[in-house]
Amino acid sequence: MKVIVVGCGRVGSALAGLLAAEGHDVQVVDRRPRTALRLPDSPRIRFHQGNGYARAVLRTAGIEHADAFAAVTSNDNSNIVSARTAKETYRVPVVLARVHDPRRADIYRELGIPTIAGIHWTVHRIHRMLLHRHLSPELSFGNGETLLVRSELPGYLVGRRLTEFDVDGEIRVVEVTRAGRSFIPAHDTPAHGDDLVTFAVAATALGRLRGFLDKELGT
Repeated sequence: MKVIVVGCGRVGSALAGLLAAEGHDVQVVDRRPRTALRLPDSPRIRFHQGNGYARAVLRTAGIEHADAFAAVTSNDNSNIVSARTAKETYRVPVVLARVHDPRRADIYRELGIPTIAGIHWTVHRIHRMLLHRHLSPELSFGNGETLLVRSELPGYLVGRRLTEFDVDGEIRVVEVTRAGRSFIPAHDTPAHGDDLVTFAVAATALGRLRGFLDKELGT
């Protein structure tokens, strides 16, 4: 997996180290060259000096081929611009942005960019959100123990009742958007190929939901 991390403070450097230790290729961007000293010595990490929203810098970091992007600087404006560039210009599959001012969270949400609250989220939670590629976290509750995530359904699930996807105490289908209209599914509502489904999921069950959505037909 190729990941770009914008911001090499405590959060960004720790996240880069964690991802690299798992075998992912990480490109770190920060305008302050001295922050590179925070990074662990790893052949899987490469540092780039510059602004995280500068397209020349992002292209040098390989954004055209990135699988995930995390904007975790201490500046909300920089984070939103760089995250929006990654999502809208380069179509990076997974984009996350750190937000310090909770009043700005609605701006990110309107742009379809999941946010990470600076106080209540840890590096490990950011890491988990980056790697669940088919899930798009919309909201979190408490200290992140329960999430609302949205996902398109793989083809092998089409025709099955949406309530079959529920796992007691872990996963529940709470909403479906179909042909631009949102509704709460009934017990016997079947899945359609263009459905965008909202799940309420325990954070500890994200791996289970991801595996369920990634499962290939016949396996």
